[in-house]
Amino acid sequence: VQLQASGGGLVQAGDSLRLSCAASGHSIGSYAMGWFRQPPGKERKFTEREFVSFINWSGGSTYYANSVQGRFTISRDNAKNTVYLQMNSLKPEDTAVYFCAADTGSGSSWAEDMDYWGKGTQVTVSS
Repeated sequence: VQLQASGGGLVQAGDSLRLSCAASGHSIGSYAMGWFRQPPGKERKFTEREFVSFINWSGGSTYYANSVQGRFTISRDNAKNTVYLQMNSLKPEDTAVYFCAADTGSGSSWAEDMDYWGKGTQVTVSS
């Protein structure tokens, strides 16, 4: 499975962005999908990326980090093999590289449980 995140950019605090994660090479219809992020500065191993959200294979179950609960919404369109992250009321502390990942299990907030990773997309929120 190849994953490609897109939709990042430079925005002001309070603005919105929608990230997309397009999959190719294999259907992700049976996979849980997650979004993680890596703030700027210290280099981190992928297992130390910060959990943002995950969605189960059907879209019927979602889970969010406390820091984004109520502001971010994860969704998926299995027909398009794509997962989305709608980010509203963005804050400077949301600045990070955002990664999508696929989990062949039931879904997890742990980066080490992910089976496939895409390249990230940069989100920068100015104050």
